[in-house]
Amino acid sequence: MARKDVLKGLLDAQPAPPEPTAPPPALPPRPNRGAIGAVSRSIADLKARSVVEIDPFLIEAGGVQDRLETDDAAEAGLRGSIAEYGQQVPVLLRPHPEKEGRYQIVYGRRRVLAMRDLGQPVKALIRDLDDRELILAQGQENTARRDLSFIEKVNFARQLQEIGYDRKVICDALSVDKTLLSRMLSVADRIPAEIIAGIGTAPSVGRDRWVAFAGLMEETETDAATLHSMIALSGAARSDDRFQAAWDYMARIVERRRAAEAAQQPEAQRLYTADGVPLGQAKYDRNFCTLKLRLAHTEGFEDWLVQSLPELFTDWQARKLRDAGKDTP
Repeated sequence: MARKDVLKGLLDAQPAPPEPTAPPPALPPRPNRGAIGAVSRSIADLKARSVVEIDPFLIEAGGVQDRLETDDAAEAGLRGSIAEYGQQVPVLLRPHPEKEGRYQIVYGRRRVLAMRDLGQPVKALIRDLDDRELILAQGQENTARRDLSFIEKVNFARQLQEIGYDRKVICDALSVDKTLLSRMLSVADRIPAEIIAGIGTAPSVGRDRWVAFAGLMEETETDAATLHSMIALSGAARSDDRFQAAWDYMARIVERRRAAEAAQQPEAQRLYTADGVPLGQAKYDRNFCTLKLRLAHTEGFEDWLVQSLPELFTDWQARKLRDAGKDTP
């Protein structure tokens, strides 16, 4: 008999033995209780790891929300596959910590929903997990699938932080290092949750674009309500397109502001020597004065000016103080 058949026999219910014609003689107690206990525990562990069937309506959500949106086509495809071939992969559940006889999903939410729609019991593994173990299992299963988008991982990390988990647990759940987690939480802090939910998974948008998106929100000072309304008005069906619509809206604000600032800036001031020889120009904007000198005419003056600027600035400050003193009554 193959090994797997032996294990299967251990898990199956045993038929009642035939009634003996005479009672067997009593056997002396065996001294190896430890070995028997170990075997019993092994059998119990095998049973705990066996797949059971659970009514899908006894199963509730558990942990935190890992998905920002559902894919109707993918859900329909999963239902069709299960209807044709059966549920090939069990889900992982834990006993509900507050409701006896009910369960919480650790992972496998889509399969549970599909089995509900099909009216079939869910094949599941049951584990006694505390909240921390649930979060770690959920996060690591998502990481193993490698199909969560960057912003879904950001949203997952944000929820764990809000619940109160420390950064080590969040790093372990997402299989990321502290540096990447800090960047993810920075994005979560700078982009309101309702904007992330409004855009959705954005599977084609990576970390750098989301970081730049957060920067655009800060630069344009766009409030969440306005941006959320704009996303809705765009009518974009795909999540990537909703992201692009929000990006384009804020980019246009930046372009208009920069054009307005450029229009308000004075023209460059031309500089000449006392003899009328062109030296260059001085150009001003909101933050800087840019000095451009024609090197063909300066004869090394530019080097002297750069080296002398600290002293010239100090002399100018002293002159300002003297002039202010003269004006004081």
